Amino acid sequence: MKAKLLIWDFDGVIANTEKLWLKNWLSALNETFHLNWDDQKVHQTLIGISDKTKREVLQNLSIIIDDAFLAKINKMNYDIMLSEGFELTEGIEDIFQSVQLHHLKQCIATGGTEHKTAVKIQVVGIQNYFPSNHVFTSDMVTRGKPEPDLFLFAAEQMGESPKDTIVIEDSIAGLQAALKAGCMPVAFTEHVLIKNDAYINQIKDLGVSQIFDNMEDVKTFILSNI
Repeated sequence: MKAKLLIWDFDGVIANTEKLWLKNWLSALNETFHLNWDDQKVHQTLIGISDKTKREVLQNLSIIIDDAFLAKINKMNYDIMLSEGFELTEGIEDIFQSVQLHHLKQCIATGGTEHKTAVKIQVVGIQNYFPSNHVFTSDMVTRGKPEPDLFLFAAEQMGESPKDTIVIEDSIAGLQAALKAGCMPVAFTEHVLIKNDAYINQIKDLGVSQIFDNMEDVKTFILSNI
């Protein structure tokens, strides 16, 4: 493979933010619906998917959330971003700015919304690497991950074929979406919330063989495929 495009997921890859959003979902769901969910339950049910898909998954569990509930979640998320912030994954900026990779196009394709993603990018200060036309979000497509729509859309907008595209993802849903799109999936597991043999085996069962827990190894893999 000679990759021409690198697509980054944001939450759990560019920054260790997935845990923040899921903590808010857990708190709001338990409080609103008097559930007794724990970290493991919310992670297994809602990790790596857009809010729109979360809504559908919960509806299938007979948990009906409305726009007011989503607005509450969004406020909680923005409060955390603006008050506490978060940092880039160690070593990732070296890939963004590497002279060795300057011919490789890079973009973000995330399950977050356009506005929320813009704020996250500002928080970690990577707007110079990813202008708005290199950022693609769940509200730009009909179906979110694990469907391939977002990665197909991102590749099309970046002018490259999915078969020439590497996708860096941390979630099962994201990896499934990359495979369905015909991209090369790379699993990044440093920030995975429930990282155990069972989770790694889930990734392998998808047919994903490139699994890394640090950005140095991710960079080495990318360099070997350009």
